[in-house]
Amino acid sequence: MNFDEMTARIANDDGFIAALDQSGGSTPKALRGYGVSDDEWSGDDEMFAAIHAMRSRVITAPSFSSGKVIGAILFEKTMDGMVDGKPTADALKARGVVPFIKVDEGLQDEADGVQLMKTMTKLDALLDKSVAAGMFGTKMRSVIKSANPKGIAAIVAQQFEYGNRIADKGLVPILEPEYDITAADRAEGEKILLAELAKGLDALPEGRKVMLKLSIPVEANLYAPLIAHPAVLRVVALSGGYSTEEACEHLAKNKGMIASFSRGLLQDLRKDQTDAEFDAALGKAIDAIYAASVAG
Repeated sequence: MNFDEMTARIANDDGFIAALDQSGGSTPKALRGYGVSDDEWSGDDEMFAAIHAMRSRVITAPSFSSGKVIGAILFEKTMDGMVDGKPTADALKARGVVPFIKVDEGLQDEADGVQLMKTMTKLDALLDKSVAAGMFGTKMRSVIKSANPKGIAAIVAQQFEYGNRIADKGLVPILEPEYDITAADRAEGEKILLAELAKGLDALPEGRKVMLKLSIPVEANLYAPLIAHPAVLRVVALSGGYSTEEACEHLAKNKGMIASFSRGLLQDLRKDQTDAEFDAALGKAIDAIYAASVAG
């Protein structure tokens, strides 16, 4: 797939985006969930080799190539690795899956009810490498903890600032200001977030396209104006700690919003499963997430 073909796949096709981008901080937990205990690896190299083996197994499973997965978000080390004898991005594109790269470097401490992203000191080099690897877009996450207008404005401004830098390099940014689903004031704060995102989208240069990755809103279809905005290629939903079943139930109520789940996709996969068992568990999750993504 070339860039135009990938753009059309993401913008128009039914399906969802798989989040395979656990980084150093979240990898041990992901491995434990997969059935790899902490004493089975020592040091970062062995840890990342173990998680790459899991991701490779996912990408090469028959159900992953069913056409229902239209994109996948990767961690840098996954992009740098090989899957089925090919660079990971090429292996994905051969399966009809558009590759994205996680670019943020973690979160700052909470202030004004949000956690901004840490300053990205390696962004330009990572973007250049990603373009060379044939990636389509990027993803970067920050977190909203409460309905603080000042904090929400700051978090959205930061997402658009980096998003424009990424777009200038020829990649499509996914802006991800996640709203903590446990926040008591989330319904109120999501309305503030909607207004700030709309302002940011309206201010984009003409013809520029971005994507949004958002928590599934308390009020169904709250983000319909963002989905319809001409600068938005697609709006995707994070699972935010929900189980697959919970996330799919909430997502199905939001027309035009598709999934970009991590835990919700991988929660039933185990290292000791046979290939058939592994593919059956993955396929069941893919079918459920796909159904929720095309509902309505």
